[in-house]
Amino acid sequence: MNFSISNLTFSPSTALFIIGLVALAIIGGLCLIAWKRATRPVRTGLLEGLRFLIALIIVLMLWKPEWRTITYPEDKPEIAILWDGSESMTTEDAVLPKWLDNSSSVATRAEFIKQALGADFWEKLEDGGKVKVFTEDFSALPEDISIEEKSKQGSDLNSPLLKLVEEHDNLKAVILISDGDHNLNRKDGNPNSPTRAAQQLHINKTPLYAVPVGAEKSLPDLELINLSAPDFGIVGEYVQVPFSIKSSMEKDIRTTVTVRDDKGNPPKTKTITIPANKTYRGSMLWQLKQEGSTKLKLSFPVNQGELITSNNSQEFIIGAKKESIKILVIETRPRWEYRFIRNALSRDPGVDVDCLLLHPKHGKGDGPDYIQNFPDQLEDLQKYDVVFLGDVGIGKDQLTLEQANLLAGLVKEQASGIVFIPGPLGNQLTLKDSELEPIIPIIFDESKPKGLSDEVPSPLNLTSPGKTSLLTLLGNDEAENPKIWRNLPGFYWCAAVKKTKAGATVLATHANRKNSYGSIPMLVTKQAGSGKALFLGHDSAWRWRRGVEDLYHFRFWKNVARWMSYQRNMAAGERLRLYRTPDRPKPGDLVSLSVNAFDANGVPLREGNVEVEIIAPDSSKKTIILDRSEGSWGAFTGGFDINQVGEYKVTAGIEGDKTAKKVSTSVIAQGQQIEKVGKPVNTELLKEISRITKGQLIMPDQLDKITNLINALPAKTPFESRHPIWAHIALLITLITLLALFWIGRKLNGTF
Repeated sequence: MNFSISNLTFSPSTALFIIGLVALAIIGGLCLIAWKRATRPVRTGLLEGLRFLIALIIVLMLWKPEWRTITYPEDKPEIAILWDGSESMTTEDAVLPKWLDNSSSVATRAEFIKQALGADFWEKLEDGGKVKVFTEDFSALPEDISIEEKSKQGSDLNSPLLKLVEEHDNLKAVILISDGDHNLNRKDGNPNSPTRAAQQLHINKTPLYAVPVGAEKSLPDLELINLSAPDFGIVGEYVQVPFSIKSSMEKDIRTTVTVRDDKGNPPKTKTITIPANKTYRGSMLWQLKQEGSTKLKLSFPVNQGELITSNNSQEFIIGAKKESIKILVIETRPRWEYRFIRNALSRDPGVDVDCLLLHPKHGKGDGPDYIQNFPDQLEDLQKYDVVFLGDVGIGKDQLTLEQANLLAGLVKEQASGIVFIPGPLGNQLTLKDSELEPIIPIIFDESKPKGLSDEVPSPLNLTSPGKTSLLTLLGNDEAENPKIWRNLPGFYWCAAVKKTKAGATVLATHANRKNSYGSIPMLVTKQAGSGKALFLGHDSAWRWRRGVEDLYHFRFWKNVARWMSYQRNMAAGERLRLYRTPDRPKPGDLVSLSVNAFDANGVPLREGNVEVEIIAPDSSKKTIILDRSEGSWGAFTGGFDINQVGEYKVTAGIEGDKTAKKVSTSVIAQGQQIEKVGKPVNTELLKEISRITKGQLIMPDQLDKITNLINALPAKTPFESRHPIWAHIALLITLITLLALFWIGRKLNGTF
């Protein structure tokens, strides 16, 4: 039950109300009896009155008293018409309803809103001047906005709705005319869902009527949605340019993708088929012929029926430079694979190779390209970009545990690559107790340390990642690559592999053998700290020379050397090496920086700091000090946020050391336009926020009926606020004080 005394309201249950009245009556009667029997009536009367007051307060608090205030709006009721002015409203897919245009022609979404706002039925909402009706736009683009800034603009439904709630305290209703495209987050990166504003409108008892403008299907279009080319490549070599094209066409489209540069070289083309209403993912190969930066453009023609032509191309920049890769090859016995790898790397003009042969019977190898000892000093080991580790483990006349751990540190801290090529001796199984073990991409089957042998040759089967990897590109283009792999000579021996480790990527599997985990992985890659690891499960790649000499064998190991040394060669000087990820960041991404620094003697830097200057596309500068990584590898890490589209210039140097030449690299941030033209109307979102506010979704052809719905709304009730007295801390303090006074009074009165 509820009852009020002026602004004071009580809400006890019926039982509690009766119990309270009975308790007060009993306590009052007892207080009266005690007063009449007292020898000191004045003192006793005061004490019994205090006792009854305490009981009265307790009973009233059990009835949950609240102080209620009612606030009446000072202004007249308001109706807000909020309309979308974003770039997506230029999509030409809005059907003009008959109440606007008898021809029911198709216009842009913006034209529909313009004509709808000019309709005469809005005057009915004003109710003869009793209601104020006003219009506001949101997410509209400034007239003088640049193309770069335009790409950052988007739609935000939440903020304008919240702004209405904050600035207008007597909103009767909100009419939202939009396509429902909501693609902006808050500045702190957290979601900016319009349901938050809808909940606030619900609290304020303000219904929202959403009017969806646009077609429920995307316009027929082919859109280049992703292009992730590497930052740089090697002069004379091919770079892979992955791309994705999203189709909203009703049929498969056969088209030609073209890559051309700004230097007049012949363009490269590729014919592809894009499936209907799906995304095609592919890649193009481009050979870098000149040193320096090259601007390239990937494009495809406008196809018949395609209505949006501005998203069929994208430009990007790739730097080309000469290479100098330092490789260390470690092996025990000079098996055929070792001999041909050594010969192939020695003939490669971009590679400087050192070989360490630890023969179990004949001692260390000697001759051109051979070294006699493992480079135990950090300044000697850190110069190697890639290490080939053959049938070598930890043991007598092989590697020590300390040397294996140094190789692990080289990969994880110095971004070097390591290639594992096990052999029939099974020596690599002894690496399990070293820091190299977690770097190996696979788990060996230790029950078969000598590996597996077959009487007939077995080929490799490329996996889906293997078909698109630069490592497995043996032909001049991707079209002929699968055929080349199918015709490669097979292998008779392979390592016994149980399965791959978490985070590994399988590029090829054994074609004829499986285990309980599936096909046996034979060619596997894995990220290891800042470096990379590759595992080849057989030692018969040299057989690929049959009938073609060096062609495929040389090209494969050439691909491996360049892919694994890519990070270290981003920006390398005599005393500094700078690398970072990702290759092609977008606004909002964090670019992670890693720097290896050395002193004048080539020893990893142990004292001093590395500072990095970052020049943004708008020429603003900032300098950051990188954090020193644990260990003795002279590794420093840090990062910065991408908040603009364009080229960032990143320069690293040793703080206070003018003798150390700085190294620089460019970071190209390519942003895609946030606001998309041609996307279907998001009816579900508009329907949801309408439902939350107890409003409705009004279809465009029924917009002229909206005035009847809003005029039928009941008058908005005044705002009521309640303050619970029973839960206030002051009441507890008062009650304790009265109890204390009562106890003291009884003592003074001489009773117990």
